[in-house]
Amino acid sequence: MSDDLGLWTVPLAILGGAIRVSTPFLFVSLGETITERSGRINLGLEGTLVFGAMSAYATAVLTNSPWAGVAVAGLAGGLFGLLHGTICKFPKVNDVAIGIALMLFGTGLAFFFGKPFIQPPAPPLPAIPFGAWSDLPQVQAALRVNVLFLAGAALSVTLWWGFRNTKAGLILRVVGDSADAARALGYDVDRVRLVATGLGGVLAGIGGSYLSLYYPGSWNEGISSGQGLMAVALVIFARWNPLACFGAALLFGGAGALGPALQSVGVSQGYYLFYAAPYVLTLVLLIATSSPHRALVGAPGELSLSK
Repeated sequence: MSDDLGLWTVPLAILGGAIRVSTPFLFVSLGETITERSGRINLGLEGTLVFGAMSAYATAVLTNSPWAGVAVAGLAGGLFGLLHGTICKFPKVNDVAIGIALMLFGTGLAFFFGKPFIQPPAPPLPAIPFGAWSDLPQVQAALRVNVLFLAGAALSVTLWWGFRNTKAGLILRVVGDSADAARALGYDVDRVRLVATGLGGVLAGIGGSYLSLYYPGSWNEGISSGQGLMAVALVIFARWNPLACFGAALLFGGAGALGPALQSVGVSQGYYLFYAAPYVLTLVLLIATSSPHRALVGAPGELSLSK
């Protein structure tokens, strides 16, 4: 029995790690998918993610409620998204430049206001023990799933269906594919993009709350490690498909879990190199999806990346 358990230790550790690590990727990528489907790109979601993590943790410390922290993080993310969308409405404003500026602004603001909350403990978000049927701690740990992961999985299905079968989804796609056609149909392109960017910010803020209130479950200035930026690459890899975002988030999460999984089975040399796996994967995906000879499949026509 112990030999069989040893054989499955690494896969179980990777599975559990993929579920834990993928949740912020999932929420940020779904938020960015909504934004980019409208024809706008928001590179500032890294700053939104970090500020969401700080505001969620601070709120949970002050109110003793993790769900209040999630709500405040979503609200803060929405405000960042609306700020980005409002600035980008002006003529000759570059989405990418504004996103980078807001990324720096969000992280700097989080570091400034978050210093008093580095030490105080906050109540964590709850998790569902799907592995309670097993007596093996490895199985129990791998199948202990946070509620936000399940919410993100349900949201990916909902968005996939909504883009194809609802009026709001069709309007979003029309605006993202052709602003002129959308205006001809009587739609306010700037308003649609503003709402889409705001919703994207809400989801990124919620993704940040997961970082500080569940995994790793603390607030510090290095909590994100570039996950907001990597999620943008994930969206391109997923071809702006919410269901594919879910699978890609698990892939990124599994890559991020390689190092801890190897360490858990006693690999003491070289395992730390696998901590770089998500960054290497991001680089590979960006190279694989970039070509001057072919258009990005599924890219909204108004998206600057496709022009």
